[in-house]
Amino acid sequence: MTGYFARFGVTERMIRETLAAALSRGGDHADVYFQHRVARDLALEDGAVNRAYATVELGVGVRVVRGDQTGYGFTEDLSLPALLDCARTAAAIAEGPARPVPGRFHVEGALPRRYPLQRPWEEVDTGEKLPILAGLNERTFAADPRVRKVNVHLHDESGAILVADATGRLVEDRQPMTLLAVSVLAEQDGRREQNGYNVAGRTGMEFYTPDRLDRVVRQAIDRTTILFDAVPSPAGEMPVVLAAGSSGILLHEAIGHGMEADFNRKGVSIYADRIGKPIAKPFVNIVDDAANEGARGAINVDDEGNAAGTTRLVEGGVLATYLHDTISARHYGVTPTGNGRRESYRHPPLPRMRSTYMLPGPHHKDEIIRSVKRGIYCVNFSNGQVNIGAGDFTFYVKNGWLIEDGKLTRPVKDVNIIGNGPKALEQVDMVSDDLAIDEGGWTCGKDGQSVPVSQGLPTVRVASMTVGGRGGR
Repeated sequence: MTGYFARFGVTERMIRETLAAALSRGGDHADVYFQHRVARDLALEDGAVNRAYATVELGVGVRVVRGDQTGYGFTEDLSLPALLDCARTAAAIAEGPARPVPGRFHVEGALPRRYPLQRPWEEVDTGEKLPILAGLNERTFAADPRVRKVNVHLHDESGAILVADATGRLVEDRQPMTLLAVSVLAEQDGRREQNGYNVAGRTGMEFYTPDRLDRVVRQAIDRTTILFDAVPSPAGEMPVVLAAGSSGILLHEAIGHGMEADFNRKGVSIYADRIGKPIAKPFVNIVDDAANEGARGAINVDDEGNAAGTTRLVEGGVLATYLHDTISARHYGVTPTGNGRRESYRHPPLPRMRSTYMLPGPHHKDEIIRSVKRGIYCVNFSNGQVNIGAGDFTFYVKNGWLIEDGKLTRPVKDVNIIGNGPKALEQVDMVSDDLAIDEGGWTCGKDGQSVPVSQGLPTVRVASMTVGGRGGR
């Protein structure tokens, strides 16, 4: 039953004895998390591959939960004595009589197949990857004479996780990932601008079709060269239209984190007392989804072994639930939503997003643009800062457009969007029918842990937000 991890000498007996040590002082819950991950990176700069390396992770983490508290230990040594030491470290949080361990383990049915693979990365030779980097470099230079520098980065990984817990559940999942990024430095009339584009997914070598590679080049060039024509944004309070796709970063950061159950359980989030209450217009619906096949944020099962599906956070403008791991679900008396995620075996799981997006609404993109007398259309964001508890945020818009008299007129740059996530959600007064899940390599950070995520958005109008720019009012 240990399947993939049998190659490392992991047996059911070892797991059972580790759980026995974890439960030796009581505790409400215990689990053992094995992980193996092999990642390979190639980077091209100045026309040559200047970095090529692989990283290997193999280890196990043992967790003991007592109430809302967590004891945790981890090791790279998969021998039984090392596992037992880990388990005893985690068990130190509890103090009581030992709990029984499961007599046998069970697998709760087949997992979904959300990571379609034709060419697993462990079967792809480096020699097959190099032409991708060289080809992207050549095509990017050839696409526009203003290009001065091109960087290309290709990342792929393969591996598996194995979760066993005190209920006797045993879950194993093999998890691929890849990411391709192209950045461009261009020069025109002595001015230089830089931008880029990237794509990512839980898939294999077949991900890099000619169409997708063409799109990476085209988007990297277009997003960079349009900056030569961009003007500073006006400043002040005005309508803001968020473009379909990567604008979902604002939804993820300024709103999604506030719906993670641990922040609400601790009373930190502004949504702590809003379950069952309206928080947006009736046509606003928000989900967090693990089931987008091949998406970077897709998972078959979370890092606690819980089923991972689609969690409907906001239904008809009403806050329906939070994103739960096992601890928060027990606290609220609900079923875990499959959002217990961790960066690696070195970390305990936390409630985390997977792929968070707003569902299509009753409006149309052109209708939304036409409705704005004077405002900003945000295409993609670069960085930002968010106060998760209150939801206050500042985001930098890398590419955008000025909206004048219902039309996109001039590209803008150096735009800051300032506001409050919950208030901005209340101000969403138009939602289009053009939902797009962004294909970029998004990574979410929380409490020192990073996990891969996806995000998306239809075209959305926020009635009023603070726009910071250098173009005057």
